[in-house]
Amino acid sequence: MYIDTHCHLSVEDYDDIDLIIKENMENNVNRIIISGCTKNTIIESLDLANMYDCIYLTIGYHPSEVKEIIDKDIELLEEQIKNNSKVVGIGEIGLDYHYGKENKELQNNLFRKQMQLAEKLNLPVVVHSRDATLDTISILREFPNVHGVIHCFNGSIETAKIYISMGYKLGIGGVVTFKNCNLSEVISVVGLSSLVLETDAPYLTPVPFRGKINSSKYIPYIAKKIADSLNISIDEVSKVTTENAISLFDLKNVL
Repeated sequence: MYIDTHCHLSVEDYDDIDLIIKENMENNVNRIIISGCTKNTIIESLDLANMYDCIYLTIGYHPSEVKEIIDKDIELLEEQIKNNSKVVGIGEIGLDYHYGKENKELQNNLFRKQMQLAEKLNLPVVVHSRDATLDTISILREFPNVHGVIHCFNGSIETAKIYISMGYKLGIGGVVTFKNCNLSEVISVVGLSSLVLETDAPYLTPVPFRGKINSSKYIPYIAKKIADSLNISIDEVSKVTTENAISLFDLKNVL
């Protein structure tokens, strides 16, 4: 079986959620962890997790939401986490300087507040980092007791080793199948024990389905690329990445 450790599931993107779940199961993707990272999607994600046994979730405020978030929203986030057993982590949280360089200080403050919450609640985090590697690493080092996933990792071998040394897994998605992507080299160095699978659906659809809306059902194509990079079987990728996800997110009654 496979676990998609990071995707987005919303009626805004998918007409038939029941069909999406059915197709996931048909492709041996038996569990998905959906991310609610805005005020509205957090509410929708909580509802979906309560409707479907196969859905777990992480919730947190994406850095793009920084102008909308006040301290009361952090308090609400804590309440939402405490009141729903399907919440297995905080995320996606982090830094995004690609479009938001003018908000660096605000982003840093929001990131720290949510890291503090993860530390308080003893939950893993799912970290979004775009054009902000040095600041991301610096803030993560302030919280040595917090671990999690570096979402959509696409960095260097050196950066990968830093994250792994701090107790983080690398989230590997459809980007690994893209032409001229260097992730296969990174994977060959760090090995399977440091990886979890993700799609970031409906975004970043893997080859050969680029141009179509992404879905968790495509996880096996990501696994196949990783298997080829490590010269191992796809069954081994499935087994180890599933065990990694279960351990990291403390998933109950999965195997």
